[in-house]
Order: sequence, then C-alpha cells, then structure tokens
Amino acid sequence: MILDLARLLLFPALMAFAAASDLFTMTISNRVSLALVAGFFVLAFAGGMAPYEMLSHVGAGALLLVVAFGCFAMGWMGGGDAKVAASVALWFGFAQLMDFLLYASLFGGALTLLLLQFRQWPLPYGLAGQAWLARLHDKESGIPYGIALTLGALMVYPETGWVKAIDLAHLALR
Repeated sequence: MILDLARLLLFPALMAFAAASDLFTMTISNRVSLALVAGFFVLAFAGGMAPYEMLSHVGAGALLLVVAFGCFAMGWMGGGDAKVAASVALWFGFAQLMDFLLYASLFGGALTLLLLQFRQWPLPYGLAGQAWLARLHDKESGIPYGIALTLGALMVYPETGWVKAIDLAHLALR
C-alpha cells in the first residue's frame, strides 16, 4: 500500500513543486531533480524493476540530460529545466519519452505565446507590487519552462507502468 501511494503521489507532487518554483522564482532547485532521481531508484528497487529495464530508464535520462544541457549551453533553456527534463526521462524511459517531449513542446509553445502576449500589456497597478509577477512580466526575463515540463509529464504519467502497477482497488478498501 505504501508503495502504491508513493507511485501515485511522489512524482506528481515533485513536478508540481518544480512548476510552482519556476513560476514564482524562475528557478528550480537541484533538490527537486535529486529527489526525482532518488525517488525513481527507491521505487524501482522497491517495485522490483528488472535491471535491464532500469538501465534503459537511465539511458533515457542520460540521453535527455546531454540534449537538454546542449540546449542550456545555447541559452535556449535554464539549467534547472534541463535537469528536471532529464529526471522526467529517467522516470519515463524510452517508452514514453517521445510523448513527454511532444506534450512539453506543445505546452512550452503555448506558454511562450501566452507570456509574450502578457508582456505586451501594462501590468495592472494592484499587481505591480508582486515581485514574482513583475519578474514574469519583464520582457528581459525568460520563460518558466518548468511549467510546460510539468504539464507534459503529468499528461504522460497516467500511461506509465508506475501508475498502471497501482492496485487502486486495494487502496480504495483501506
């Protein structure tokens, strides 16, 4: 039961924290990525994931880490976003990696267009005192892509083996 609750709650909670952190501070702490990595290994071992499957997940995470840090080096995304994206790839493996990247790209494009439009309007006086909103409104600031990564990840997560392994009937009886 504890394993099922952890499968159900850990990943979504950490991703929601990453999105909120990126929205309010334009940064994602390394602790979030480290917690995602640690959570993956704890749940993989506790759930009896086969070593070859675990290695495949690590390969997906490593591949996306290299690609994402290439994007970071080009100035296209933040370092926290790159680490979170790689951590998500670790959880999803190659099986759901392309779905995640597609959703994250679509949400990222929509978020970018929304913020570009938002930044064209003057910030209402009553909201100008909110530091996070002023930073989000600043035309020189970036895009909090952690939001798009979270939305993409949460769209895919219900289709993963992590959620499909949960015994919902057992949880409901408790």
